[in-house]
Amino acid sequence: MQTEKVVDHIVKWLKDYATKAGVNGFVIGISGGIDSAVTSTLCAKTGLDLLCIEMPIHQAASHVTRAQEHITQLKNRFANVRDSRVDLTPVFEEFITEVSNEGKPLVIDMALANTRARLRMTTLYYHAGLFGLLVAGTGNKVEDFGVGFYTKYGDGGVDLSPIADLLKSEVYKIGTYLEVPESIMNAAPSDGLFGDARSDEDQIGASYPELEWAMGMKDKGKTEADFEGRQKQVFQIFMRYNRANTHKMIPIPICEIPKKLK
Repeated sequence: MQTEKVVDHIVKWLKDYATKAGVNGFVIGISGGIDSAVTSTLCAKTGLDLLCIEMPIHQAASHVTRAQEHITQLKNRFANVRDSRVDLTPVFEEFITEVSNEGKPLVIDMALANTRARLRMTTLYYHAGLFGLLVAGTGNKVEDFGVGFYTKYGDGGVDLSPIADLLKSEVYKIGTYLEVPESIMNAAPSDGLFGDARSDEDQIGASYPELEWAMGMKDKGKTEADFEGRQKQVFQIFMRYNRANTHKMIPIPICEIPKKLK
C-alpha cells in the first residue's frame, strides 16, 4: 500500500465532501482505539473544524486514558481540533430503569451493549446539528463488510466512512504513518460496549489477521470444505458472522408496491 498517497487521497476526499455539503467540518467519537484515532487524525488534516467527543458509559479506565492521550496529542498538533466530554453513564442507567429486563442474560447484555452505541450516535448527531458538522464513521473494511462487527444505527449510523475500504492491517500502517500514540497502536482492539476491557478477538473468537485471511478466501470462492484445523474454524467463524450480519451491509429493504395496485 502506498500509505502516504492513500492518506492524501482520504484527506482530500473528506475535505471535498465537506465543502460540497456546505458544512464546517466533522465530529467523531473517540474511543481510545486505533480506528477512531486514525479517522480523527485524517479529519484533522483537512484543516476543517474537528470536534472530538469522549462518551464514557462505565468505561474501562484503559480506554479512557488512551482516548485522552490521543485527544491531547491531536490538539497539540492541529489548531482546528477541539474536544468535549459527555458522560452518558447517568443517561444509560436511567434508560435501564425504564425498560423491560425480561429475557436471557446474554441477550439482555447484547441489547444493552447496542444501546450504548446508539446513545453515542444520538450524542454525535446532536453536536453535528449544533455546529454544522458531519459525523465521521470509524469502521474498517473487515468490520463493515466482513463480519458486520458494529451496531446498526449505533457506530454504523454515520454520514461518511473514511476508512471503510481499508483492512485492519492497513489501518495500522496508516496509524504508524500518522504517528498515532504507541499506547493505542499496541492495545488490543475493543468495541468498549460492555464496561470492561474485553477485546474484539475475545468476542469474535478470531483475530483481525485471521478474519482478513478468511475474507480473502471467501472472495476467492472458497468454502469450509477447503480447509481443516484452525483455518477451518476461523473460516466458519467468519462465515457465521457474515451471514448473520448481512442485513447491516445492505440497503434497508423496501416493499415495492406493483404499479397495478396503485
